[in-house]
Amino acid sequence: MTGSFIPPQDCYHNQLSRKKAQIVYDATVYFCNRFFLRPDRTIDRMVQAARSGKQNIVEGSQAPGASKETEIRLTSVARASLEELLEDYRDFLRMQGLQEWPQGHPYTKRMRELNGQPGADYETFRKGIEHADPEISANVVMGLIKVTTFLLDRQLEQQEHSFPEDGGLRGAQA
Repeated sequence: MTGSFIPPQDCYHNQLSRKKAQIVYDATVYFCNRFFLRPDRTIDRMVQAARSGKQNIVEGSQAPGASKETEIRLTSVARASLEELLEDYRDFLRMQGLQEWPQGHPYTKRMRELNGQPGADYETFRKGIEHADPEISANVVMGLIKVTTFLLDRQLEQQEHSFPEDGGLRGAQA
């Protein structure tokens, strides 16, 4: 809209946090369909948490023109949803007698390398996500969740830093 007093919104399609959250969502749908039996309610909860993480990033990126406060709140909801999902994966591993990979694990190091690749997408992680061993699959998705929450933490810091100077409509009225 030309001449609008509401500034244009960020393009969420290019946000790295949204791209990673999309991989987490797709991987979670795959994981739940592969390693849970229907009608396990955990499937719905995990898929919904993954979806909420992704969708709130999208919605939050459309809100800053009207309210920085709303943008921060939605980004925080995305972060909390993904943290909930991470705990679901930890519960799965614990209940199956499987291990969460420590920081120095060779596969954890490999995940960091893959995450550092420009344009890394589902295909980049497919071998791990769709691995027949649920411990490997869960840990790969957990690594992606951790990267996404790290990115959201940085995004929140940036949003909170810009809030006093650029508080959206509320800030403009003050």
